[in-house]
Amino acid sequence: MKSSRTMGHLLQSSRAMRLMVTSLLALVLTFVGLNAHAAQAELSKEDKACLSCHDKEGLVKTLESGEILSLGISTKAYVESMHLGTSCEDCHSNLDGKTHGKVKKPISSKRDFSLTMRETCRDCHKKKFTQYEDSVHAASIKAGSKKAPLCSDCHNPHTVRSVKIVAPITDTPCAKCHQDIFKAYAKDVHGQERIAKGISAPLCAGCHQAHAVQAASLGDGVKDACLACHKEAVTQHKDWLPNTALHFEAISCPVCHAPDAQRRVNLRLYDGTAKRQVAEKTGVPKFQKRTDAADSKDMGLDERALWSLLKEFNQDGGDGKMVLRGRLEVRSGVEAHQLSDKSKAIKDCDTCHKEGAAAFQSVTLTIAGPDGRPLRHGIQKDVLNSLTSMDSVRGFYAIGSTRIKLLDTLLVLVLLGAISVPLGHMTIKRLFKSVREKLEAERLAALATADQPAPTGHRQADDNVSK
Repeated sequence: MKSSRTMGHLLQSSRAMRLMVTSLLALVLTFVGLNAHAAQAELSKEDKACLSCHDKEGLVKTLESGEILSLGISTKAYVESMHLGTSCEDCHSNLDGKTHGKVKKPISSKRDFSLTMRETCRDCHKKKFTQYEDSVHAASIKAGSKKAPLCSDCHNPHTVRSVKIVAPITDTPCAKCHQDIFKAYAKDVHGQERIAKGISAPLCAGCHQAHAVQAASLGDGVKDACLACHKEAVTQHKDWLPNTALHFEAISCPVCHAPDAQRRVNLRLYDGTAKRQVAEKTGVPKFQKRTDAADSKDMGLDERALWSLLKEFNQDGGDGKMVLRGRLEVRSGVEAHQLSDKSKAIKDCDTCHKEGAAAFQSVTLTIAGPDGRPLRHGIQKDVLNSLTSMDSVRGFYAIGSTRIKLLDTLLVLVLLGAISVPLGHMTIKRLFKSVREKLEAERLAALATADQPAPTGHRQADDNVSK
């Protein structure tokens, strides 16, 4: 009897559990159905007509290049995208509803199709498009690059989501082209923080901007990007780093914060009048022609060749203000993205400031290309010991450490001169002390004699004469 009652309770509990699960499932399905219905309701009649055909798997078009262009568009992905309020005709206004899908329209390649569609982005995103047109990406396209990114390479127009939604870092569009750099970033301190903390940690666009992308090597872009987040960095470094401001000006952050990287001295051609790095003009490729001519054996520019090259650039309108400005940096973009935790950063001065330091064994001359990316040519390391290096290394010169013997000698002479003046003065003063004392004694004796009264006899004679 007791077991029958127990069995009845179990059956009732089982029925109740099934009923609860069934009700919950029905509620979820109803909620999903309502959302889908609401999303569909937001679509216009025309957009629904478009998606009724295009929301099919395997819908493709073979292009003249032989490439396969997918024409499938997920309705669900589209209604969840940032373009939900944009109708199909807003971007595809060139299509004729009567002939679309019935008359074949040739498309040469995916690239040409993306270039054509790029202009539709300008209509709604004028500010972003203007920034993009001034970027290194757009400059590469103008120069004929077939790989530089177009709008649709980074933003799928039918599925684009808000940047506020945290996505896996592997979904970052930059990774498509900059694979090696992105792999390094994913393992460094910034990438690991992004994985752990999400949107609060830096991603590519945080340092390089999303649309107004400029060459990282141009100007002080790297330093400015670092200080934009690490605002207290200069103040914190002052606690232990001498000449902090000079270090920040002449040394890029990865030099110390990517401890395993290889380093080099980069001598940048700098316009002292315009206060900016010299850039090659579009259609006038002087830098490579001149450096190749000056270094026909490809052994690196020597002191004389570098001086002659600098003179040529000054004759182009530099008015003698073209100088070389040195900066210590890592050798590649991959190494610049291998940043470690600050506890592992280099703090040993001897890493750079010692005889034969590795960083000073590699020297390069740089000028900005028309798109801002660097044009480089090797320089013989002995140039750093020459007169031409005086302008280029003044930002990171340290006596006896940067191996610039001329500057070492001049500085020693200045120091010796500054010390010898007071020492010489004290020595001469001590050597002529006895002479000064003798002269002083004679002077005092002469004064004493002049102040003594004349003898009586003489005084009477003088009185008689006066009478």
